[in-house]
Amino acid sequence: DFIFKKVMSRKRICKHLLEELLQIEIADINYLEAEKTLEPEYTSRGIRLDIIVADDKNTHYNLEMQVKNNKNPDTDTYVLPKRSRYYQALLDIDLLQKGQPYDLLPPTFIIFICVFDFFEHGNYVYTFKKRCLENLELELPDEATTMLLNTKGKHGDISKDIKSFYDYVNNHIVTTDFTKQIDDEISYLKLDTKVRREFMLMEARLLDERREGIAEGKEIGIAKEKLATAKRLFSMGLSVQDIATATSLPIEQVEALQAEQACR
Repeated sequence: DFIFKKVMSRKRICKHLLEELLQIEIADINYLEAEKTLEPEYTSRGIRLDIIVADDKNTHYNLEMQVKNNKNPDTDTYVLPKRSRYYQALLDIDLLQKGQPYDLLPPTFIIFICVFDFFEHGNYVYTFKKRCLENLELELPDEATTMLLNTKGKHGDISKDIKSFYDYVNNHIVTTDFTKQIDDEISYLKLDTKVRREFMLMEARLLDERREGIAEGKEIGIAKEKLATAKRLFSMGLSVQDIATATSLPIEQVEALQAEQACR
C-alpha cells in the first residue's frame, strides 16, 4: 500500500493507468494532496485517501489499494461497500466549496484496486452507477462512479496493459513496457534513503496504533465481562453493594443496570 501510493504519485504511471482502465485520452492530471485526510466539522471520523487526481476536464479520481477484504467483527459484514459510500460522500463535500450549488460537483471515480474478488464472479472489473430499479435503462446522471478492480479476475474486456498490471500486482511479473516502468520505479524507491526512512516512520506509527487498539480492545472486553457478571449476580439475588464489590463497578453503574433489569 505504501509503495502503491509512491508509484501512483508518478504522473506518467497514474495517467496511463487511468487511460487504459477507462479507455479514454487524458491530456494531463493534477494531484490533489496525496493521502489526503478528509474530516468535516460534523464528524470525528477522518479518512485518508491514497491518491486523488483531477484531469483536464475536471473529472476527479480517487485510487485506493485494497490488500485485505476486511470484515467488521461486530456485524460480521464486509466493510468495502460502505467504505466506498463513505469515501464518495466525504470527497463530494471536500470538492464543493461552501455556498456553491450542487450542480458544480465534478464527475468522480472511486477506484478500488483489490487483490481479491469481492463478489466472486470472476470479473476483471465491477463498475457501479445508480440505476432505476423499475426501469434499468434509466441511469441517475449524478456523474459518480465506483469501480472495484479485481486483480484475480478471469472475465471481461480489459486492455493488455491493465491485464499486465494485474499480473504484476499478483506475481510481480513484468510483461509490458508499462509494468517495466512500474518495476523500475519500485526498484528506485527501494534504494531511496528518504523513502525508506518514511516507510520506517509509517510502520512505527501503525505499530503504535495497533498496540493502542489492542489495549483499548482489552479494556472494552473487560468492561463487557464485568457487566455480564453483574447481570448473572443480579439473577442470583445479590445486592447492589455486593455486586459492585465483586465486579469493581461503580455503585451508580450497578444501580443503573439494576433499573434496566427491572424494566425487562
